Amino acid sequence: MSASQIPPATAVPGDDVPTLLVKIFGKDRPGITAGLFETLAAYSVDVVDIEQVVTRGRITLCALVTAPSPGQGSTGSAEGDLRATVHGWAESMNLQAEIISGRGDNRPRGTGRSHVTVLGHPLTAETTASIAAAITATGGNIDRIFRLAKYPVTAVEFAVSGAETATLRSVLAPEAAQLGVDVAVVAAGLQRRAQRLVVMDVDSTLIQDEVIELFAAHAGCEAEVAEVTAAAMRGELDFEQSLHARVELLGGLDASVVEAVRKEVRLTPGARTLVRTLKRLGYQVGVVSGGFTQVTDALQEELGLDFASANTLEIVDGKLTGRVTGDIVDRAGKARLLRSFAERAGVPLAQTVAIGDGANDLDMLNAAGLGVAFNAKPVVREAAHTAVNVPFLDTVLYLLGITREEVEAAETHVG
Repeated sequence: MSASQIPPATAVPGDDVPTLLVKIFGKDRPGITAGLFETLAAYSVDVVDIEQVVTRGRITLCALVTAPSPGQGSTGSAEGDLRATVHGWAESMNLQAEIISGRGDNRPRGTGRSHVTVLGHPLTAETTASIAAAITATGGNIDRIFRLAKYPVTAVEFAVSGAETATLRSVLAPEAAQLGVDVAVVAAGLQRRAQRLVVMDVDSTLIQDEVIELFAAHAGCEAEVAEVTAAAMRGELDFEQSLHARVELLGGLDASVVEAVRKEVRLTPGARTLVRTLKRLGYQVGVVSGGFTQVTDALQEELGLDFASANTLEIVDGKLTGRVTGDIVDRAGKARLLRSFAERAGVPLAQTVAIGDGANDLDMLNAAGLGVAFNAKPVVREAAHTAVNVPFLDTVLYLLGITREEVEAAETHVG
């Protein structure tokens, strides 16, 4: 079609233009939507809005259309004829119809648009009522609700208008903690879909283990190292000092221990699915770790990660020296690497996602456009934009608005 053939855009109906809301209910089957609009087509009405939902095989189809012009009906008034025809068609399809007269389009949504994602395991009616009430208390209006996933958790998304994202987040975070569910609040808009870099911590995030503790088990000092690690992750110790103290205990181990530790590493449930799906959808994925390149390099190759950075254990004459080489990847270093990865990926920092569990991840989580605390320590949960407290790493996908169906489609296309 040439430019000269393109018809002029139809103006949005004003508040004084008569419109009809046509609602259809009943058992879903192919042809209902086509049948309704074929019926309406005889009256030359314009479609202003459409909404269709199918739940457990039952359809709710709503169409907001302009009222028919005088003379469009075959008998009586045009609107009366349309009503009779639609009801007759619905009855022939064993459906119910309701038609409501009004004027104009839907009322404008309030300023401030957000997506509120709720993860429940299970998601109860009591929880849903509390979340909805909390949204209402902020002055927000729930415009739409739909399910993102039914397993491994139930994930639903509320499209909310009329309340600022920061306000919703501050109100819903304590409510979610009290209810024992995870709630993420992100601003609506193209930016959400444009987040094209995800950077994760490794220990107790991408993998289930603390790598230095795996090395320590081979050195016979696991309990001592674990105690220092826990204190560092709680933010009670300076990370660099604790790293040097723990690594020193590994001095003298044979370098063959590296391969043994690599084999002992266990990916977090959902980790492989998370990375595969993100990669399939065009995201770039990286890891930053206070652990060691001797493990992260292998993970990068195994998972096809775009970026990886960690500390490096010094090995001399086939033995671990008890020292690390190069710059230390600490709390500030992780945030610095996030910025570096984003620059290399050509992604604005506001469109990045960071995932971590410890105090060492806080700067990175705060620097990212969306910081996700994954099964994190309390100090991290309180500081991050949102928290996930179920043991499945791929549930982070739902916070990005990715549905379970999209995840499964990505999985079937993995070579």
